[in-house]
Amino acid sequence: MTNDSSVIDLANAYKKYKWILISFVVSTLLMIAKFMAYYMTYSSAILTDALESIINVVASAFAFYAIYLASQPKDLNHPYGHGKIEFFSAGLEGVLIVLASVFIMFHASESLIHPTPFNDLQIGLFIISAGTIINYFLGYFIENEGIERKSPTLIADGKHLKLDAISGLILVAAVILVYLTKIVWIDGFASIIFALFMAWNGVKIIRKSIGGLMDETNEEVLEKVVDILKSNQKNDWIDMHNLRIQEYGADIHIDAHLTLPSYWNLEKVHEVVHEFEDIIGNGFNSDVEIFIHADPCLPECCHYCKIENCPIRQMPKTVDIDWNKVNLSLNQKHFLESV
Repeated sequence: MTNDSSVIDLANAYKKYKWILISFVVSTLLMIAKFMAYYMTYSSAILTDALESIINVVASAFAFYAIYLASQPKDLNHPYGHGKIEFFSAGLEGVLIVLASVFIMFHASESLIHPTPFNDLQIGLFIISAGTIINYFLGYFIENEGIERKSPTLIADGKHLKLDAISGLILVAAVILVYLTKIVWIDGFASIIFALFMAWNGVKIIRKSIGGLMDETNEEVLEKVVDILKSNQKNDWIDMHNLRIQEYGADIHIDAHLTLPSYWNLEKVHEVVHEFEDIIGNGFNSDVEIFIHADPCLPECCHYCKIENCPIRQMPKTVDIDWNKVNLSLNQKHFLESV
């Protein structure tokens, strides 16, 4: 089973490498083309697009290293693996986006105060239009691949490329307006608008990365775990609490306390806990590490215990505990809840 898991991990890593390498090569070629377009036109809007491409190249290069590191096996120094480097990589990309937006705003403001005549706008328009189309489709495929493989690095890179494509649309519109109206200030104004939009998206990427680094609960994953448990709930699972979920890049770590009948022997407890872990693990297409702490039932649990003909029942069942994300996440047995 370990060998099969290693083969799957290598296959996933190879696919991540492939997409991030494609992103790096394409971003590098587009960056060169856009800077050539700027030196031919001296358009602030085209320079904005070219500067944003530098971020694509730097981010793709670091993302490649992050994916390599995240694919390394667990070791003594990293018992939970190296997956969190992907959150750091995504956060770095967000920081670069914000820094670039600040630089773009300064440059665009200067171009508004001291406008520069343009040359060969048709060529510049063609280059950024082609870059817009390429970036959008590449970003679309990379983001989908990242979602499928639970890779924050690929998701951030895909979103960044799509953001670059959106910027391209804004800048294409600005260049067309300048070309048709000969109103030069439109160029700098469009650059500032895009820089603000770019900064906002960069902040959102940073915020999500910080959440991952600080083990913020992913609501989507939590709800999925709760749905799996509710649809497979068994009477023997008397109660569950202290459900915690941590993400390490594409890997997920889950631990919880499961209340089982106190009269069961250790072998039976181990069997049921193993089945419980399999049920959760089979619901995900990524690596899931599950730690279950088994608690023996107490007399107070009889109020919501569903086991029929229980040999140690002291009082009848009177309530049902709804297994929702709030109840399961509480760090206490449910008979201790204040009513």
